[in-house]
Amino acid sequence: MTLNTILRFSLAAEPEELFTGQWQSRATKLDAYKPYLDERWQEGCTNAWKLWEEIQEQGYPHGYGNVRNYVSRTLRGKPNPFGPRPPSARVVTRWFLTHPDALTEGDRLQLKAGLANCPELTALFEHVRAFAHMLSHLQGDQLPEWIEAATATIELSSLHRFAQHLARDLDAVIAGLSHPWKSGLVEGPVNRIKMLKRQMFGRAGFDLIRKRVLLAT
Repeated sequence: MTLNTILRFSLAAEPEELFTGQWQSRATKLDAYKPYLDERWQEGCTNAWKLWEEIQEQGYPHGYGNVRNYVSRTLRGKPNPFGPRPPSARVVTRWFLTHPDALTEGDRLQLKAGLANCPELTALFEHVRAFAHMLSHLQGDQLPEWIEAATATIELSSLHRFAQHLARDLDAVIAGLSHPWKSGLVEGPVNRIKMLKRQMFGRAGFDLIRKRVLLAT
């Protein structure tokens, strides 16, 4: 270690000054693209691979490593102007399907903020909670009204299709939402019969399937 290096280390006021050197001021082919990378970072694009692909389209000739290093060493130290990342679809789904009393205070506050900023999300939330109330309180008689309200919400295409599928077998769904009896006890035998049918590629008649079921018990 040279005397100049020792003096530079001893006079450093901040840790970052220990890592300065001639190699850092050396010009690279990435320099011409750094203003664009900085701008995209401020716009919210924080994926190094995506940034590399974008400057590749502009003529950047080198690989991903230089962009990754620039992002990790320089850009990630800058404040993010967009605040915390929004919750994922899986997290929002968990909020919707969890009983309100079981949500934590933090979850309730985030859900309230999300609903305040998105009318479509609010409409979906109301439909999901109404269906959950029908399911848990055995109020199947309210299903036709729910289907009518859900199909009227055209901007929620997935909910619209779900409601249409329920309407195709309306009587059975109403019965399932109205009575306490469930088919859980027979799910095992039903699945076994389906497996036997698949093994015979759907070509077996009732008599053959009956014989296989009896022989398998």
